Amino acid sequence: MASTFVESKLVRLVVDISPPVARILLRNPALNVIDIPMMEELGGVLTEIESRADVSVVVVSSEGKAFSAGVDVAAHTPDKVEGMVAKFHGVIRALVAMKKVTVAAVHGHCLGGGAELAMVCDVVYTTDSAQWGFPEIKLGCYPPVACTALAALVGQKRAAELMLTGRTISGGEAAEIGLANRSVPEAELAGAVEECVERLRELSPAALAITKKAIYAWDSMHFDKGLARAEKTYFEELMKTADAQEGIRAFMEKRPAKWTGK
Repeated sequence: MASTFVESKLVRLVVDISPPVARILLRNPALNVIDIPMMEELGGVLTEIESRADVSVVVVSSEGKAFSAGVDVAAHTPDKVEGMVAKFHGVIRALVAMKKVTVAAVHGHCLGGGAELAMVCDVVYTTDSAQWGFPEIKLGCYPPVACTALAALVGQKRAAELMLTGRTISGGEAAEIGLANRSVPEAELAGAVEECVERLRELSPAALAITKKAIYAWDSMHFDKGLARAEKTYFEELMKTADAQEGIRAFMEKRPAKWTGK
């Protein structure tokens, strides 16, 4: 049964908790943009789920035609960006630190912060036709979570290419390079996720939690330090450039950016 918090306060999410599985559905039409209200809801829900001893598996999926087109560009303005990044990275850190096994089901566009949200889950299934990418460079920005963790998943050269060019790849290619575990036709996505969930249901919650801790013991040290450094560079260097501010303005005004290199 869903908790009182879940039932009464959620607008951007739909949450169903049927122990041992909790399901989080992103619901912010039309492209499930991760705005500040969604970040706040995600933070609260993840905290609540983590506190529940009867939950060992968390499935993250989305409603509509996209997993998520990313973090709300309007929240990248100088007056909002630090607060926004703190909230979003709070969600990412909560997912990374969870004792529960997290499973992402990706379809449609999975871009920027949406791709970061999916990639930090333990297991990721994607449709063949999903569109993955980190297009922040086109706004004169970079994705701090991907800068920190993507190379460990796909290798440094592939990570650099994806972030420096901002190119979009299919779900099939995402699985080939290690960004997802497996890609399937869209009609088979739910079945692939449920097959994984059924296997996890049969296992010891305590063993899963401790094994997950051991798997990431080395990576977690690097992730914490790396993300803190990526954030510092983002605020103290990137966001002070004229190009970063121009990139956000140009996107909001629906026009090509005019880069000055400053």
